[in-house]
Amino acid sequence: MEIMLPERLKNLRKERGLSQKELAEELQLTQRKISYLETGQLEPDLATLWKISNFFEVTTDYLLGIKDD
Repeated sequence: MEIMLPERLKNLRKERGLSQKELAEELQLTQRKISYLETGQLEPDLATLWKISNFFEVTTDYLLGIKDD
């Protein structure tokens, strides 16, 4: 199963019109961590995954590509 987080995170961020820096500030992360998550260089820990799903109001299953809705 392919992890969809990089693509989905980038798409969600762009849909909201946010830069990586702005999203990082909202999630209390670094811009570098957002960049690494979006390029697949880093897999999120549980706390980060939860922050992302809460902020964008999507499920973790959606972020990970388990479900498409």
